[in-house]
Amino acid sequence: MSGPLSLAVVVAHPDDDAYGMAGMVALHAEDPGFRFILIHATDGGAGDIREGFPATRETLGTIRKGEDEAAWRALGREPDRHEWLDIPDGEVGDVPLEELAGRIEEILVEEQPTVVGTFGPDGIFAHPDHIAVGAATDVAFLRHAQRSGTAFRRLLHSAIPQSVFERWQEQRAAMGLWTWDPTQVFHMRGVPDEQIGLVVDTRSVAHRTVAGLREHKSQHHVMTDDPDDVERMQKIMSRDWAVVAWPEREPGTPVLTDPFEDLP
Repeated sequence: MSGPLSLAVVVAHPDDDAYGMAGMVALHAEDPGFRFILIHATDGGAGDIREGFPATRETLGTIRKGEDEAAWRALGREPDRHEWLDIPDGEVGDVPLEELAGRIEEILVEEQPTVVGTFGPDGIFAHPDHIAVGAATDVAFLRHAQRSGTAFRRLLHSAIPQSVFERWQEQRAAMGLWTWDPTQVFHMRGVPDEQIGLVVDTRSVAHRTVAGLREHKSQHHVMTDDPDDVERMQKIMSRDWAVVAWPEREPGTPVLTDPFEDLP
């Protein structure tokens, strides 16, 4: 696609944006005309506080907001627009779908993004906040997807291919680490490989995405087994995957390698 490109990423918590689509942002960070819009539903203030970390229940949300902003500075491409919806952490699913979709829609209509990325029905971790914000974003996007022009051209759902998920599980087991239980809430799960419509090679910018991940210091205990093992983290961050939720992919359609590939 020629001309200005814009990507809006809509997630639930600080650090949700540090994986899944951060590599795509890094790849386009220096592209002339590229605009990056980021929407967070919540500040993550109800998250775990690991032993010894200098945060309280009252301060964690503010700390996590600061970590998110520091993460994008470390990656080297801050959002052009960053909106916080300030919904209490853990209560995103309690907001009526139409109300949440309307708040997201207002921002998207103002920005007219080329591509929108969010969570799919699996939420990657089946986290209720992830699922709720993804569903609301879908509603907001689809209301405008039929319009002419260059806005609202593609909707992406971040996902992990099942084959990759299984390989990671095997590697974790071989290393003596605990493994995910995809039948449980808050545990990672994959989607069938044939549903994946976008695979982005992010090896060239993995050092940047990992630099961003490492700024989420309050969440290192849930994000990685060893935040100092940069080499392993870079290998994990060597690809971004997504389901192309709109427009619907025809059977046999080649897998895309860039979020803006083949757009009119």
